[in-house]
Amino acid sequence: MTAVGDGAVAAGDAAAPPPVTVTPAAAEVIRSLRERHGPLMFHQSGGCCDGSAPMCYPAGEFRTGSSDVLLASLEVDGVPEPIGFWMSKSQWELWRHTRLTVDVVPGRGSGFSLEAPDGVRFLIRSRLAT
Repeated sequence: MTAVGDGAVAAGDAAAPPPVTVTPAAAEVIRSLRERHGPLMFHQSGGCCDGSAPMCYPAGEFRTGSSDVLLASLEVDGVPEPIGFWMSKSQWELWRHTRLTVDVVPGRGSGFSLEAPDGVRFLIRSRLAT
């Protein structure tokens, strides 16, 4: 693992498939959010309530630290900069053998995540890493 600042660490191996990918539908919402809010980031904690949903914030609005892991810098067509995808270390320890996909579905998400007013919510689909 490589240090990434603020005591956070990056996960993954450069030769392995990325631990996080994005569906085309999620990419479309991400592009729209980027146009309206500027650079973005995702964070997924292991908490209750919306803890199983990735939360999208303006980049840097959610403070990451030594209890967080940078899983991926997502490259989305039409978005000029990578989008950091963070998760709490404790959650990553449970999910480290999975590949995660950020998707979007109709519905109400958390009031803190940027997509909430648009009537959609991000969610994670996971599968075992092979």
